[in-house]
Amino acid sequence: MERLNKYLASTGAASRRSADKLISQGRVRVNGKTVTELGVSVNEKNDTVMVDDIIVRPVSDYSYLMFYKPKGCITTASDEKGRKTIYDYLSDLNIPHLISVGRLDYDTEGMLLLTNDGELAHKLTHPSFEVPKTYSVKVKGEMPEHKLAQLRKGVLVDGELTKRCKVKLLEYKDGESKLNITITEGKNRQVRKMFEAVEREVIFLKRIAVGELRLGGLSRGGYRYLNEDEIYYLKRI
Repeated sequence: MERLNKYLASTGAASRRSADKLISQGRVRVNGKTVTELGVSVNEKNDTVMVDDIIVRPVSDYSYLMFYKPKGCITTASDEKGRKTIYDYLSDLNIPHLISVGRLDYDTEGMLLLTNDGELAHKLTHPSFEVPKTYSVKVKGEMPEHKLAQLRKGVLVDGELTKRCKVKLLEYKDGESKLNITITEGKNRQVRKMFEAVEREVIFLKRIAVGELRLGGLSRGGYRYLNEDEIYYLKRI
C-alpha cells in the first residue's frame, strides 16, 4: 500500500504537495469514487486512480530537462487569459506528465527544471530541503551596504521574515545596480518583494542557477536533457 499523494507523484501527474491540492479539490478518483481526504492509501496493482477522469499510472522511464524560460510567458500548462506558456516552447516533446520544478513569474526569465519524476520535483521544491536558487538582478538606484545587510539578514515579505541569503553587488552603473542573490525559499515573487522591502524596484530578473546547475549554453526558449551527473547531483541534494 502507498499513500495516494506519493502514488500521484510517482505517476508524474503532480508533485506530492500539488497532489494534496488535487485531492482536496475533488479531482482524484480511486476505483470510481472521488477521494477528498488526505492520507488515503492505494494498492498499485489492484486500484485504479484517475485525475480529471484520466487514468494515471507510475512512470517507469523518467525525463529530466533544463529549460530557459523567456520573459513574457507563464509556467502553468494553460492560462485563462490566453497568455503563452512554457509548454508552447516544448510542444515538440512527447513526454507524459512533464511538470516544472517550481515556477518563475511572467516577467522573470531563466532556468527552469522540468521532469515527470514527481518525487524529485517534491524534494526540490519542498521548503525543508532548502535548495539554493541564484538570480541575476538589476534594480534602480544604488545598493548601499546597509541595504545589502538587510537582505542578507532577512526582510519582511507578506508578513514573514525571509531566511538568510547571499547577496553580492556586482556593479553600479548609469543609475542601476546589478547583483546576484541566492535564496533557499520559493515564495511567490519572493526576490522582487525582497527588494521592494528595501525600497528598490527590480527591472530585470533572471534565474541563473539551481544548486550547482547553471543555465549557461541555452538561448531563450531552448532546452536540453540533463546528463547523468546532473541527475545524480539533484537526487542527492
